[in-house]
Amino acid sequence: MARVVQLGLWLGVLGFVLAQDQSKHFGSQGSDETFHRCQVASFARVLCGDPAISSTDCEALNCCFDQQCYFANEVTVHCLRDGQFMVVVSRAATLPLLDLPSVNLLEGPSGGYCGPVSASPAFAVFQFPVSDCGTTVRVEGDYVIYENKMSSTYEVGVGPLGSITRDSIYELSFQCRYFGSAVVSLVAEVNTVPPPLPVAAPGPLRVELRLASGQCDSKGAHGCADAVYSNYYGDADYPVTKVLREPVYVEVRILERTDPNLVLLLEHCWATSTASPLSLPQWSLLVDGCPYRDDRYQTSLVPVDASSGLLFPSHYKRFIVQMFTFVDPESFVPLKETVFIHCSTAVCHPSATDRCEQRCNSGKQRRSIAPVVKRSPEEKAIVSSKPVVLTNTELTATDQRLHSEGE
Repeated sequence: MARVVQLGLWLGVLGFVLAQDQSKHFGSQGSDETFHRCQVASFARVLCGDPAISSTDCEALNCCFDQQCYFANEVTVHCLRDGQFMVVVSRAATLPLLDLPSVNLLEGPSGGYCGPVSASPAFAVFQFPVSDCGTTVRVEGDYVIYENKMSSTYEVGVGPLGSITRDSIYELSFQCRYFGSAVVSLVAEVNTVPPPLPVAAPGPLRVELRLASGQCDSKGAHGCADAVYSNYYGDADYPVTKVLREPVYVEVRILERTDPNLVLLLEHCWATSTASPLSLPQWSLLVDGCPYRDDRYQTSLVPVDASSGLLFPSHYKRFIVQMFTFVDPESFVPLKETVFIHCSTAVCHPSATDRCEQRCNSGKQRRSIAPVVKRSPEEKAIVSSKPVVLTNTELTATDQRLHSEGE
């Protein structure tokens, strides 16, 4: 009787080591290792790197070169700069030959397709975001490490006194490491024990809050966000002067990180009349990342996506506040003419339990679709603006109408 069994595989750049070990048990190995790993029929080759890549750069990618660069008869893992894994599995990585249709990622997609993006009788190619398909994340020093695993089915013959299999059994790991200021080459090693639990400690978070100085001539800043957020006030420009209801364009961004999977979250943004974020009075601008519902002139969120031209759009948050001043709670007489803006922020790593998404319903309701996740203090930071001064100059009737129509 035959039974299909699920086997966890750890696939990585050192995959050929186990393949060689198995060949000692199941078949003979040629004396020229390079010749064996590069002996791929021309019609079955999968190109590696750019078409014009040199032989030296090709070898640096752990690929083979014969007029063109192509993947070897092993398991090769590349970390792409756009935050994706690329895993190329060769049928000839083991002896007996690996059953490619049986190789899959252990966990299904959390939003994308996790099967091979292309396949042939000789190779299967997997390509998926490092935050998807069951990837775990952990931190070692300055490195954020994304690690995944694959699975394969193999057939087991079950007899009255025992069970056997004749299929290849094969365990490897693969991972991508991102440094604080650059993407680092893949480092992977063979694992024969279960992987460590994910570590939720991305390290110190550096965040900046700055005010944009660009001009918008249209009705409403959403129609000219690129122009508004093209320039920013420098230290010499402060204090910035505004009149009542004049838009204040705010941007919060992560500094010194190149991990494309990091997502900046704004938990709470508020204003005070002094530089201290704990001082009173205070006025909420955003609550749980959404406009404060009890503000008649609600804060406007400005989407930041791929069309913004930013290298890492998920590292940015933008919103617009209409200028105001604090008043005495009893007499309602204006108290201060200076406003400081503060935001409590958090960095989020997408996972199966936390999609790092904040959605705000229109009207009076607000809600984040992700469950509440406790994050360590190292993932959070409070950032503040420099002073914004309310001037005595009143808006003209035309300006008031334009700002009202742009709400």
